[in-house]
Amino acid sequence: MTTATSRVAIVTGGARGIGAATALRLAADGLAVGVLDLDEAGAKGTAEQITANGGKALAVAADVSDADAVQAAVERVAAELGAPTVLVNNAGVTRDNMLFKMTDADWDTVMGVHLKGAFLLSRAVQKYMVEAKFGRIVSLSSVSALGNRGQANYSTAKAGLQGLTKTLAIELGKFGVTANAIAPGFIQTEMTKATAERVGVPFEAFIEGAAKTIPVGRVGQPEDIAALVSYLVSEESGFVSGQVIYAAGGPKA
Repeated sequence: MTTATSRVAIVTGGARGIGAATALRLAADGLAVGVLDLDEAGAKGTAEQITANGGKALAVAADVSDADAVQAAVERVAAELGAPTVLVNNAGVTRDNMLFKMTDADWDTVMGVHLKGAFLLSRAVQKYMVEAKFGRIVSLSSVSALGNRGQANYSTAKAGLQGLTKTLAIELGKFGVTANAIAPGFIQTEMTKATAERVGVPFEAFIEGAAKTIPVGRVGQPEDIAALVSYLVSEESGFVSGQVIYAAGGPKA
């Protein structure tokens, strides 16, 4: 929970799933939230929920893999909400396939959204953080960073985010900026539903099977990750930086 009611956050991929839950949680914590997503209607839906709850939000349609679009989006948030000093790099896509079937486009799309997107957003917001002598960057990695069959592109991108996170922590720490990564395990979202469809398993059965392998006996919910983001962007988390936290219901890594 943050006490800094004047902070402005940017959450990418905020139209649904973990991104939407995170945007709603940060707004409840008192932050104004720029909700970025390629899906403009979805971003507006999240922003409308925030404002209906008494918060302040702005929906911005942006392709996070496009440098000009990212710069324009960040500048718009800064102009309309205030200087962003909290960034949650959550935007993501999957293009799963076995290596011998994976196309160049499958690789480039996943790397562009996850890894290049996080780089572009971090680069665009860091100046506001440095000027404020305060900043929080949280990037969503995944347990797939440890390797996962059929996800050479996704696993590589998520592992890359961990390296980016540690480097940002080193470079920006002296300016009061922390950078951390969260590596979720199985979270019940539209993305995991799509995975179930890809492997031909009913989603409820997919969830039930996954829960049996998780020590806490259940799959995760977007709100589980949003709660961890809430701490990592708070004032009191200032001595936690460069970390990768596996939020998977049990030990990983």
